[in-house]
Amino acid sequence: MKLSQFKFKLPEDRIALHPAKYRDESRLMVLHKKTGEIEHKVFKDVLDYFDDKDVFIFNDTKVFPARLYGNKEKTGARIEVFLLRELNQELRLWDVLVDPARKIRIGNKLYFGDDDSMVAEVIDNTTSRGRTLRFLYDGPHEEFKKALYALGETPLPHSIVNRPVEPEDEDRFQSIFAKHEGAVTAPTAGLHFSRELMKRMEIKGIDFAFITMHAGLGNFRDIDVEDLTKHKMDSEQMTVSDEAVRIVNKAKDENRNICAVGTTVMRAIESTVSTDGHLKTFEGWTNKFIFPPYEFTVANSMISNFHMPLSTLLMIVAAFGGYDFVMDAYQVALKEEYRFGTYGDAMLILDK
Repeated sequence: MKLSQFKFKLPEDRIALHPAKYRDESRLMVLHKKTGEIEHKVFKDVLDYFDDKDVFIFNDTKVFPARLYGNKEKTGARIEVFLLRELNQELRLWDVLVDPARKIRIGNKLYFGDDDSMVAEVIDNTTSRGRTLRFLYDGPHEEFKKALYALGETPLPHSIVNRPVEPEDEDRFQSIFAKHEGAVTAPTAGLHFSRELMKRMEIKGIDFAFITMHAGLGNFRDIDVEDLTKHKMDSEQMTVSDEAVRIVNKAKDENRNICAVGTTVMRAIESTVSTDGHLKTFEGWTNKFIFPPYEFTVANSMISNFHMPLSTLLMIVAAFGGYDFVMDAYQVALKEEYRFGTYGDAMLILDK
């Protein structure tokens, strides 16, 4: 497959700038792979397609307030710092992106907060935009993290939600089951699940399995090669527990429906599969890149948002749903005025 095959015209006004009033009342497009049928529903109707002992796999990563604004020493220039990951607790080292990158050199100090209470020193240039910062803070690590996060804001992606951060974002850019901190962007498919919907799913007998994949900015990084086999994904940290493995493999052995909630879940479970198609316990990193054609082994249904043109996220969905079917469905979504992006509507693909 070529990059250009995932291009489509997306009017700017179709990108959702705000979430739906209620999590489970976004629109839901249902794709039936076997018949080619497309249905138009409300998200809470997802319940109608699953039965007792079916399994939903969720990503319980938690987004942290990764975007900070600081000032450069001497010049006072305003610098955006995007925290990517903590490299060393003891030394307070962080891998970050800075903007504008051209203004920052090794040895520069950055000051954060109204009273300049947090100071960081640039100690390494890792990429054209990336840097390693050492935060100069003497207190205990937990105290440092609390102070650092207090300076940050919800990291809405500029390319998707181009507006100021609002109070509702702190809650709505996080799934209700978010637990393990480490993501710099929300796994968007999980945002549609409300407590009420999950309670109704429980009552129906549907089982939940939770994996953790800390979604990184690589999900939104532009692909700069036409030949997709040459694209390299950023590595992301993930954990698949014994409990998740037990729940998923039992459902697989009993020929139940297994639904991957989002592209991060799909990448995670496909990163740790045994030769007989069962899920394996895993803790580590993955840079798995899925694009058509691809043979999936664990899930037989999938929930996803409507993604941007040329994105790796769209490629995973097209690999699962079938390239022609999914790209046609996206044209239907445009015609029917579905909302795209982080706060947009959802798609359910059924393969049974």
